[in-house]
Amino acid sequence: MHNIQIDIVSDIACPWCAIGYARLEQAMAKLAPEYQFSVQWHAFELNPDHTGEGEPILPALARKYGSSEADMRANQDQMMQIAKDLGVNFAKLQERFTCNTFDAHRLVKWAGEHDKQTAMKQALFDAYFGRAEDVSAHSVLVRCAESIGLDATHAQQILDSDEYAQAVRDDEATYQQAGVSAVPAFIVNNKYLISGAQEADTLLQAFQDIAAESA
Repeated sequence: MHNIQIDIVSDIACPWCAIGYARLEQAMAKLAPEYQFSVQWHAFELNPDHTGEGEPILPALARKYGSSEADMRANQDQMMQIAKDLGVNFAKLQERFTCNTFDAHRLVKWAGEHDKQTAMKQALFDAYFGRAEDVSAHSVLVRCAESIGLDATHAQQILDSDEYAQAVRDDEATYQQAGVSAVPAFIVNNKYLISGAQEADTLLQAFQDIAAESA
């Protein structure tokens, strides 16, 4: 049995993070049961200074990357097809608005205490990319928590407080200082960095190489 610890640095607002995890799931499934994986999620904010009303995603991305809306739409179309092939809901990818994800990361931290980190992350991805919901809105966040079996009242209490805020900030600082500047980033066994939403076979080979080196 090979034990593989994977720390995933990601943002809820990052489509490639959702794609990257779906590919990771494929790789992990192919290596079971000889490999035992443990996964932990860590916070990263693509737009940490975002406040106020959200902006339609296509013009926002066009401005950020100095490109045209047409190019951004083509890019998003490609991601939607990749997601569809992976069984990931990106139905409203191009209809979403920019938003702040700090509070969402706080609930992911809380969900981790109930062994529901991945479920919470996936519920948030589905809300944002699949339904174009505002994942900075507390009502949306509470519904996501409730959908995976967490207590809605407790979720609201957390959002009304500053619980887990420092944990999120510490997370962000730790990985920024470690040199993570883009997501998704997969840190394997606290030693190896795999950057980007790599194909499942690439991840599978990396895990096999890491296990062989550890042995």
